[in-house]
Amino acid sequence: MNILSIQSWVAYGHVGNASAVFPLQRLGAEVWAVNTVQFSNHTGYGAWRGQVFGAELIRDLVQGIAEREALPRCDAVLSGYMGDAAIGEAILDAVQRVREANPAALWCCDPVIGDVGRGIFVRPGIPEFMRDRCVPAATILTPNQFELEWLTGRKVSTLADAKAACAELQARGPRTVLVTSLQVEDTPEDSVDLMASEEGQVWRVRTPRLPVSVNGAGDAIAALFLYHRLRWGDTRVALSNATSSIFGLLRRTAEEKSREILTVAAQEEFVTPSRVFVAEGC
Repeated sequence: MNILSIQSWVAYGHVGNASAVFPLQRLGAEVWAVNTVQFSNHTGYGAWRGQVFGAELIRDLVQGIAEREALPRCDAVLSGYMGDAAIGEAILDAVQRVREANPAALWCCDPVIGDVGRGIFVRPGIPEFMRDRCVPAATILTPNQFELEWLTGRKVSTLADAKAACAELQARGPRTVLVTSLQVEDTPEDSVDLMASEEGQVWRVRTPRLPVSVNGAGDAIAALFLYHRLRWGDTRVALSNATSSIFGLLRRTAEEKSREILTVAAQEEFVTPSRVFVAEGC
């Protein structure tokens, strides 16, 4: 399995490619990582050092991979936070090149826009770019509840609302929608739901809510979901496996009271989760 992952990179901690690449490798995937930035640490600290890379560098790196005649072997493209629209255009170009070489390749797009309680935290123009350019082209979309609401203009308060919003997105392009951090009226306060929708079928999985708030968990679950969707060809299985692994990762992080997710220390959770959560049809 070969995955082209175009995301940010940090030297310290685990967000973007620094959160997604190692779990994929631990599971046995080859990852061709293209970094959109190289920072000392994630921006949640309020201070960081490093550089934002230009869109032309991304195109140049993809061109170099193409010159190795590797693109026909690429099974999927994975993308997350986009610093600006130019980066987004370069990612769209990469997806097109991969699909021309391998029409069966998937694009898993994490449409990073914002979150409940924080609102929109990306640059102006990025939410619209996600809605208008990325949603129609993506195979798999992995919004959180805030992003699901923003992309559809729907308030999501019930399970029926969430299912209708997913169906609306799917009508515009994506085959599969994974909704993370879902809290609807029947979700207990001490729990959190994840939901996946594909071809008219919807599954939900519920886990205990953990006392942890860290950056990079969304990057990890998008990568894990993509891996298991590619491996098993089954969205319900992918939802169960990805959720089980991310819960184990976050539980270990919460136990250690770590500000960074413990991607390396908890690596066995990617291969053999300590607790398995089964997705149910809904």
